Amino acid sequence: MKYGRLPPLETEALEEDDQYVIYRHENGIVTKALKEGTSGGMRSSMDQYLDFPVKTLEDFRALKPRYEPCLAGRYPPEWRKIHLPRWKQRDHVLVLGVNCSTTGFYWRAREWMGTEGVSYGWYDQPALMHEMMEFIADFTMEVSRPVLEEIAPDFMFINEDMAMKNGPLLSPRTYKTFIFPHMKRMVDFFKSYGVRYVIVDTDGNSEALIPLLMDAGVDGIWPLERASDMDPLAIRKKYGKSLRLWGAVDKRELTKDHRAIDDHLRELAPLVEEGGFIPTVDHLVPPDVSFDNFNYYMKRKQALLEGRF
Repeated sequence: MKYGRLPPLETEALEEDDQYVIYRHENGIVTKALKEGTSGGMRSSMDQYLDFPVKTLEDFRALKPRYEPCLAGRYPPEWRKIHLPRWKQRDHVLVLGVNCSTTGFYWRAREWMGTEGVSYGWYDQPALMHEMMEFIADFTMEVSRPVLEEIAPDFMFINEDMAMKNGPLLSPRTYKTFIFPHMKRMVDFFKSYGVRYVIVDTDGNSEALIPLLMDAGVDGIWPLERASDMDPLAIRKKYGKSLRLWGAVDKRELTKDHRAIDDHLRELAPLVEEGGFIPTVDHLVPPDVSFDNFNYYMKRKQALLEGRF
């Protein structure tokens, strides 16, 4: 399913020189990209963000028509005929949406306004932020409804990325005021259709928000980024098994030798034994992890999961 703009804007190069190119992307964001290191359409560096489509309540209301929920273009062609029979006969776990498609409240607002705009918006434009949060919940539920009326996925991710190394990018009070009521009704909606687990994806240290996420009905968090002091053993001790944990394999340990990888996986063994925990790398695998090390990690993790470690 497609939860983004429909129709999207056409990506356009606004300026270009020997070193940089400035694009307006299909979501209306304007970025400045370094040409060096570009290969096959991929760049080794992040873009510099220059502009975002929403600055005022009027901007947001002008954007809404591109987020009409139940358009045919949001779903695979003939999905009821082609995909639904396979989903119903599956022998695997079914997730609602592809990775980073079911974006949440902070993620979507940041996409529209930028991190700085959102950070000021909670205080300077509360009417805009309240309307935006309500709309995100309504839109996400309505896009999902046709699929949920046919089949119940096993789980879904709500992508947020609302924390950095030292803590969340918004306070628990702000989250409770603006996001929590809509998060709760959205989680209730999905579970009313049989979705078993709702997982929140957020990098950084989100621990201050965990109680609110749990109160909203969230079942788990991912990726438990170790460089941000998200210690899965401490989190399990504090919140219990009712909070499922996903991730927590420190990518930095995978750059070391085989013994370090074994030692690190051994630390996670109690959580594997207890259950309610899926060990995965706590973000993308960085390029300084050798192919040999990654293969070794995968084999040893398999042994850990099978009780042969």
